[in-house]
Amino acid sequence: MVGDRGAVVSDTLAPFEVLATTGAFNVYAVAPSGRPAPLTGGLDLVPDLTFAGLADLLGGAAPDVVVVPAMPDVGQSTSEPVTGWLARQAAGGSLLLSVCNGAGVLASAGLLDGRRATAHWLRFDTFEEDYPGVDWVPGTRYVDDGDVISTAGILSGVDGTLRVVERLVGPEAAARAAERTGWPHHSPGTAASIEQARVRPADAVVGLNTAFGWNRDTIGVLLTDGVGEIELASVFDTYGQSLAVRTVAVASGATPVRSRHGLTFAPRGEPSADLDRLVVPGAEAARRGAADVHAGPVYPHREGGFPFDGVLRDLARTTDVATATWTARVLEYPVDHLALSGPAWPWTRTLRPLVLALLGVLAAFGLFRLVRARRAVRSTPAAAPPRPRPRTRAAAGSSRPG
Repeated sequence: MVGDRGAVVSDTLAPFEVLATTGAFNVYAVAPSGRPAPLTGGLDLVPDLTFAGLADLLGGAAPDVVVVPAMPDVGQSTSEPVTGWLARQAAGGSLLLSVCNGAGVLASAGLLDGRRATAHWLRFDTFEEDYPGVDWVPGTRYVDDGDVISTAGILSGVDGTLRVVERLVGPEAAARAAERTGWPHHSPGTAASIEQARVRPADAVVGLNTAFGWNRDTIGVLLTDGVGEIELASVFDTYGQSLAVRTVAVASGATPVRSRHGLTFAPRGEPSADLDRLVVPGAEAARRGAADVHAGPVYPHREGGFPFDGVLRDLARTTDVATATWTARVLEYPVDHLALSGPAWPWTRTLRPLVLALLGVLAAFGLFRLVRARRAVRSTPAAAPPRPRPRTRAAAGSSRPG
């Protein structure tokens, strides 16, 4: 489920692929209306069904599972179509799975009162204050509270979705889904514990990336038919969460594209020379050289593995390791198995404010000197013009040679 104002891309696409890859679920993207919903990072998802269309399809029954991603308008009046619909599905018997700060969507609908739940570590303090009726549980990748399962940050949603598969289909199906999607952290039958992250001094890198967002490179992400949903999410979310670059979805002819399991995405344009880089998601796109007609395309999934691996390596190489490490923490994705290489710190962005500050001081000092000089000129009295000297006869007579 997504709202009209969109949702976090990995919260939406990763559970979709995990469920779809089992072959045991009919999975649909649904929203209050049929217009494209903006996912974070610049990817527009065309819903398969509206809420009304889903009701028609199911004959008024509630779906078996509703996945609730984080959405940008939690607690605002614009989210009321979503929260009201969720309350009706919960009353109809749906199993609710909130991913990351999708827990805030459920909490704002009153569906977590008196329950145990978890969410992204960056929002824990806010949620505890805003929704005191919820028993917020830190340090775990998901909380199974019967007909509501909530997950921690972003990629913890994979674990929560595998838990749904375990409960509704079986542990063997969940293990196969983890293998097919390349998820290396599956914990059968129980939620893996995670360290409750805190902001660290090294996380100051995100402040630099935010401060100089106006100077970010723009990456065009080339959409191709058949691309995996997690492959798409890995590109848009990794670069997007870094705040060091911006991404925009493009496609040849700017025509809609269908993903591996049938989602429809609307690109925002075509590849152009205005882009700083062109990144092409998908292992299959890399094998067939889908963008070789363009100069220097990047294929982050050429080497296989879980799709986020290659993108995090590229982020470290092209920006810095500190940014890639921060991004992995936001994604809640362990990177001990990755050899991230690149500049250790964004020294250019670190030194730039110092240089700008120094130039500002010099400019202010120069302006101060100029103002003082002009004031000094205006305050000096004008000198009287010299008087003409009277001419004497002797002087006049001696002016000729004898």
